[in-house]
Amino acid sequence: MTPGPRNLITDVAGLAVGNAQDDDLKSGTTVLLSEDGPMTTSYAVMGGAPGTRDTDLLEPDKTVPGVDAIVLSGGSAFGLAAAQGVMDALATQGRGFQVHSARVPIVPAAIIFDLLNNGQKGWTENPYPGLGRMALSAVTRDFTLGTAGAGTGATDAQHKGGLGSASLVLPDGTTIGALVVVNALGSATTPSGKHFWAAPFEIGSEFGGLGPDLAANLQPLPPSRKTAAMAQHSNTTIGIVATDATLDKAGCKRLATAAHDGFARALVPAHTPYDGDLIFASSTARRGPPAEDIMPLLGHFASVCMARAIARAIWEATPRADDGLPTFRQERGQK
Repeated sequence: MTPGPRNLITDVAGLAVGNAQDDDLKSGTTVLLSEDGPMTTSYAVMGGAPGTRDTDLLEPDKTVPGVDAIVLSGGSAFGLAAAQGVMDALATQGRGFQVHSARVPIVPAAIIFDLLNNGQKGWTENPYPGLGRMALSAVTRDFTLGTAGAGTGATDAQHKGGLGSASLVLPDGTTIGALVVVNALGSATTPSGKHFWAAPFEIGSEFGGLGPDLAANLQPLPPSRKTAAMAQHSNTTIGIVATDATLDKAGCKRLATAAHDGFARALVPAHTPYDGDLIFASSTARRGPPAEDIMPLLGHFASVCMARAIARAIWEATPRADDGLPTFRQERGQK
């Protein structure tokens, strides 16, 4: 298995990603757009404090067959309004679920809590609808990781978080990719602070090639710098896995559930009562069903992509003025 040519979720044909951010706000929005029309999508929540919009529609027993776009945003509940900006813009393009003469764009969303990160949050008008429209207008197949889009103001327990992505091309030609915003209560790095929990899954040196931590036995976790600087409730990691294999909504539900293994492999702890950990899973159906020997492992491959994407989010973060926490590379004296 190898990454796709970009090592991004957009290696899945038919997908594009747009970022919009405000450095003074220390927050932003990321949009995943299906260029082929509605894509089959479901989701799974494993954290105790999710913030979502229109996720009930994604259950396998619900009527709506697909979604036009997915929004990941900062801003806590305020950030859910980013989906409205995306929905309004898609409506002008004639996109949406058709009911007689009406069309309603289906744009589910999930948010992280980034309201205590030293950004200027004293707005009088919610900025997130505008950020949603900007992100949609910026969709591309090559996009920035780290301190960008919904990852602009993200943090984990010890470092700046960010936006991450990774992909895999499987032996039967199926492509699978992950997109994630890392804003976790837990840490992506081991107690030494020098290695990533996801190191066993790294391909090449996509997040530094630092290798696994060789410390023996179960190491105690260091005190959270994030909790000391902000608050214990300032969390949530949200993501998307996507494939060009043909899956129904039940298959996407299973894919999203299995992809949460990537959270547990890359963040310690994960799925806490103070995280709203959520993963969307989408099928563009550009290919047929996965090969018989691949289908049982598709969730595993999704989780590996997700673990790698989480580490890349931390690795690619860049410093900004008034950051509450250092970047991983800044602390190590690396550019």
